[in-house]
Amino acid sequence: MYRSHVLICNGTGCHSGGATETTEAIKKEIEKLSLANEVAVVPTGCHGMCEMGPIIVVYPEGTFYCRVNPEDGVEIVREHLAKGRTVERLMFRESERISVASYKELPFYSKQKRIALKNCGYINPDSIEEYIGHSGYEALGKCLTSLTQEQVIEELKKSGLRGRGGGGFPTGLKWSFCAKSPGPKKYVICNADEGDPGAFMDRSILEGDPHSIIEGMAIGAYAIGADEAYIYCRAEYPLAIERLKTAIAQAEEYGLLGEKIFGTDFSFEIHIKEGAGAFVCGEETALMGSIEGKRGMPRPRPPFPAVSGLWGKPTNINNVETWANVPQIILNGGEWYASMGTAESKGTKVFALTGKVKHTGLVEVPMGVTLREIIMEIGGGILNDKKFKAVQIGGPSGGCLTEDHLDTPVSYEDLTRLGAIMGSGGLVVMDEENCMIDVAKFFLEFTQRESCGKCSPCREGTKQMLIMLDEITKGNGKIEDIKKLEELALMVKNMSLCGLGQTAPNPLLTTLKYFRHEYEAHIIEKRCPAHVCSGLITFTIHADKCKRCGLCTKNCPAKCISGDKNTAYVIDNERCVKCGTCIDKCPFKAITKE
Repeated sequence: MYRSHVLICNGTGCHSGGATETTEAIKKEIEKLSLANEVAVVPTGCHGMCEMGPIIVVYPEGTFYCRVNPEDGVEIVREHLAKGRTVERLMFRESERISVASYKELPFYSKQKRIALKNCGYINPDSIEEYIGHSGYEALGKCLTSLTQEQVIEELKKSGLRGRGGGGFPTGLKWSFCAKSPGPKKYVICNADEGDPGAFMDRSILEGDPHSIIEGMAIGAYAIGADEAYIYCRAEYPLAIERLKTAIAQAEEYGLLGEKIFGTDFSFEIHIKEGAGAFVCGEETALMGSIEGKRGMPRPRPPFPAVSGLWGKPTNINNVETWANVPQIILNGGEWYASMGTAESKGTKVFALTGKVKHTGLVEVPMGVTLREIIMEIGGGILNDKKFKAVQIGGPSGGCLTEDHLDTPVSYEDLTRLGAIMGSGGLVVMDEENCMIDVAKFFLEFTQRESCGKCSPCREGTKQMLIMLDEITKGNGKIEDIKKLEELALMVKNMSLCGLGQTAPNPLLTTLKYFRHEYEAHIIEKRCPAHVCSGLITFTIHADKCKRCGLCTKNCPAKCISGDKNTAYVIDNERCVKCGTCIDKCPFKAITKE
């Protein structure tokens, strides 16, 4: 029996910050001080508050240490674990206050409700024993020994769980379609091809709790009558793939995958398919084509995958977060899950909170909480106390919402009404220094680059919209371009074959709707209000503040600043590359960007 457990985040973010080295340093110091029989070191998945990594939580106190390097880890062992004295300099600070209470009292964690992330940050993802110790595989056992296939599907329908990959289609209804499709061979697929810029929800679940995905998929396979599955994961997630392979091997060894699971007639196997990183392969028909060895390109529907999917067989596809919810729904009941959220959007949703926010990371909240609660309370507000400007929700397929929308409940219906979508759960926060036309251009560049090119509305339409946006940011836009952009965006949205093209115009349409004044400023006034678009920026040296020290001209990479001790310094804006070095080097704040 250990008196202390040291949980060390070993997700990708903390890995990049040196969590592996910190873990080893802590283990060595524990051995050195002969504490190995008293203190257990547990490498976990993502703990959530990613910008504070590497994160360490010491139980049973719940003491939260952040940004811990190997030397800090040694100090924690010597002071906290050996002497019972917390290392306050390593504890989380907020408003100059040191939190000595359990980390669960921090606003970032206290306002969350974890279901899909239930085990992330709490168990060793490479240990099936720890997963079983936290009720793992009980839901699968319950299904196989006491529930019929129809009863499992009915429980999912009661829960109101909707697909968390972006579409939001009712999961139980989707399963029922596939269950009713005739045929001796059926498949289930986990869509782990997470490609949104700034999104890492699925990756973190795979890294932190891979057995929940395996169990959820096994339950889904039993419900629809499938015996084989694929997890389609992008190859850029090596840690997730490694932990999935370990989890599958462990489940097979324990008889939880393979032949006659729990002594029943149900048999089930899972394969991993590594994708090459094409964003379009997040679309289910393109994904299936990729598994089949074809180029990942969407195909027309119907027939839908539930009727004719992988290799022409009935197939059910859900994303990682959706599968992670399934075991908890079966264990606790559909009505329990439906008691959270709103009337139409049940349960919780995981978001990757990034951008100009103080506490970036992974959060899971009940449906119906407001954007303000997520950004200002859980996220701690805007970085450097700048003014909030917008939030892009739903990734490149989503939309930009304004300060007027901060009190909007996060639900499928409310976001769609505003022209945005839930998407897979990316939340990118922007402040007053972001140009909304530049933001729309960034996301459109991504979707245009990732278009498979199969249908002309998406292939040509996204390209033309991007050209027009680029001209506007250079100061070459015309006022009639606004109407042309709107017409073109609606055409692409209504005529594209798959979800990529159908949602690609969303960032453009929402910025046109809510930030039209910025488009007009770029076109009519030839001015970027946020001072971002280089083609519309000028740098000016103010003679009354300039001390003629020469630092600006000495450091200018373009050599476009002239002047000396007797002559006023001047910037040639035709040659200026808009790098801002002169502003950074001027000690007298004599240079401004306008």
